[in-house]
Amino acid sequence: MMRVATRAFATMCLVTLASGCANESPPSVPSPAGGPLTLDTHIDIPLDYATATTDPLNADLKVNLTKMAAGGLDVGFFIVYVEQTARTAEGYAKAANEAETKFAAIHRMTEQLYPQRIEIAYTAADVPRIAAAGKLVAAIGVENSYSLGPKLENLDRFYELGARYVGLVHNGDNDLARSAQPSAALGDAESSAGVSPLGAEAIARLNRLGIMVDVSHGSKQTALDAMRLSAAPVIASHSAIASINAHARNLDDETLLALRANGGVVQVVAFDGYLKSQPAERAAATRELRQRVGLTGDTRLSMLPAEQRATYDAGLSEIDTRWPPATVVDLVDHIDYAVRLIGIEHVGISSDFDGGGGITGWNDAAETANVTAELEKRGYSREDIGKIWSGNLLRVWREVELKAAQLKAAR
Repeated sequence: MMRVATRAFATMCLVTLASGCANESPPSVPSPAGGPLTLDTHIDIPLDYATATTDPLNADLKVNLTKMAAGGLDVGFFIVYVEQTARTAEGYAKAANEAETKFAAIHRMTEQLYPQRIEIAYTAADVPRIAAAGKLVAAIGVENSYSLGPKLENLDRFYELGARYVGLVHNGDNDLARSAQPSAALGDAESSAGVSPLGAEAIARLNRLGIMVDVSHGSKQTALDAMRLSAAPVIASHSAIASINAHARNLDDETLLALRANGGVVQVVAFDGYLKSQPAERAAATRELRQRVGLTGDTRLSMLPAEQRATYDAGLSEIDTRWPPATVVDLVDHIDYAVRLIGIEHVGISSDFDGGGGITGWNDAAETANVTAELEKRGYSREDIGKIWSGNLLRVWREVELKAAQLKAAR
């Protein structure tokens, strides 16, 4: 009954285009398991995803369908990520090809391999509908607009393929925006720039299409510019809190307050280095270990021979003992801070699993319930936990859909 009410609420909003409707909170949506509907906005996938080499059901990844079901992770945004390289014809072509490969993999997983287990959500209303049918929910996000090339019409293609949020930038500047971590190797000079004129056009197009604008990985000015330019709320799909850990990828109080005024949401990420300051020695030891066992380029743990995998696991255990990684407690400390500063309605959760994310207590999808347990331990109500896990992100998604409908109706 709850799920039906939520779907009806979203449908009514889209039909009537009532400006006040988007600001109301729908009933909280329980997961099929009876707890809150859990939604992770950032799950990376490799280029060989949904092939015989990397089976989404049981691949040696932090997120596979078996782990999602076991841990109660109901919804995942699977990410079409491309690395930032030189802005040349060859670079654009490679990025576009990799993006198409990852879009195809997500569709193959949901439409050919496991359609009885997981389905793509194209609208916010699809999410509770699919979950109510007993399936896992896949949504699609794009990380780094470099894969567009300088051709914004490619956003229309991404929308048709199911992209429902697009990150403006990644590590290194691109044609749309300044990165939080510019790359000297790519020629990124010192700058206070934010969103470029082309980026402003992209944001307008995203608004018209009904795609959420993602400011994670953007510089502070990029985030502030995006919120000023966007006609709809934006998201930070996988960021943490600078006042707790002053990392370049984290959002400071000024940016968080602007996000509240914009109506957006920060999806606090379970990424060790963002949650907790780690000494350079840990990073150096980890790099040395990865090189020693052959974890370079596109090589993943699952590709290592058993002996090298055992060497890696033992070495990582020693590193973790010497320099303990962040835990679920640290994750919820960041959530607590954001809730106190900008309010419960503007905070969510993400993992960045298989893209570097993973902390003690939530190191893969099978441990998702541990996050809920820590929120309960802190005294969050069932309703507020539902907002943090999925309600706030779904609210933004609905508002973005509504704004797109209004912009189309006004043309």
